[in-house]
Amino acid sequence: MSGRYAIYFAPLAGSALARFGDGWLGRESETGNTLPQPALNGFDVRRLQALTEAPRHYGFHGTLKPPFHLADGCDVADLRRAIVGFSARQRPFEIKGLQLRAIGDFLALIPGRAEPALSALADACVVEFDAYRAPPDAVELAKRHAAGLTPRQCEFLARWGYPYVLDEFRFHLTLTGAIADAGERTQVADHIAPLVAPLVGQPVPVRELCLFHQPDRGAAFRLIERFPFGG
Repeated sequence: MSGRYAIYFAPLAGSALARFGDGWLGRESETGNTLPQPALNGFDVRRLQALTEAPRHYGFHGTLKPPFHLADGCDVADLRRAIVGFSARQRPFEIKGLQLRAIGDFLALIPGRAEPALSALADACVVEFDAYRAPPDAVELAKRHAAGLTPRQCEFLARWGYPYVLDEFRFHLTLTGAIADAGERTQVADHIAPLVAPLVGQPVPVRELCLFHQPDRGAAFRLIERFPFGG
């Protein structure tokens, strides 16, 4: 398969968190099926679709190894073997709980406390799978730099192909695209809060890596395989 790949955390299939995330974004990551989004009292359906368009494109997930094209000489079978071996060396753990927060101008679910095991997993994914990543092209680099990066983020972009990794990493499950107006951002958060209330503070199992694939830039990412951790 050509296109881009990404290694993500995705909630366990059938879990309450997975059902919420897929329903909120209106798409199942594993099947690609469209789902009805929740009806929010007093909130325009088309506006909700627009606000969730960007995260819907990627699927409900937390990034571990950001999207990348395969390096020359590598194919998906090589990548898959590497993920199998890596996952077998990992041990399951739990995120102690998630909270609804704004990160800049978008809304997300983030851990409510420091999660060293999660940070270590993300760091290891960035490093371990880098041999399978092709360097970003000039267009992608220019786009990243245009967003405004710190010197440290520029260093990471050059080395790892993405600026927000390692000590610049902040695990999150994205719920909306950018909402520039602070008042609207608060309004949307107020609508989401009752939906996520049963999930907030609940432990979230991390027991597998998920491989996502995007055939081309216009297509949405799909979850194509789950790789369970060793016992």
